Amino acid sequence: MPRIALYAGSFDPPTLGHVDIIRRGLAIADGLVIAVGTHPGKAPLFSFEERQTLLEAVARPFASAKPLTITSFDDLTVTAARRFGASILLRGLRDGTDLDYEMQLSGMNGALAPEIETVFLPASPGLRPITATLVRQIAAMGGDVSAFVPEVVKAALALKFANR
Repeated sequence: MPRIALYAGSFDPPTLGHVDIIRRGLAIADGLVIAVGTHPGKAPLFSFEERQTLLEAVARPFASAKPLTITSFDDLTVTAARRFGASILLRGLRDGTDLDYEMQLSGMNGALAPEIETVFLPASPGLRPITATLVRQIAAMGGDVSAFVPEVVKAALALKFANR
């Protein structure tokens, strides 16, 4: 049975940290589902379709012959994982704060879906300070986000903030 990992997040926008986890997740799983959380109460900078296109551009080069799916979800992460046949929830950790929060999520997800294992991947050292929130703030104020996002995302951010 293939080991399918599900990597859930908002990816608004995809950062080099996300790309790092995608690349490493594909190295340990037989396939990857990137699940973009969409919540009616939130107003993301990028639409789901825009995030899907950006994620396709940055993730596809690492997929090789492995299955890669980019989809949206608006229900529980474990429900999405079951829907896609994932037996692994892939989570990136930047620091101790992330670990504390992710351990709580892992415990709750384990109680809801004991058949799905959470796998933590520590962020590569140079990528640890990157957050999508900070990237959006820097881009909105005209700052250079080159060190934090792939070129395709940098261009998309420039377009978003060109008229602001």
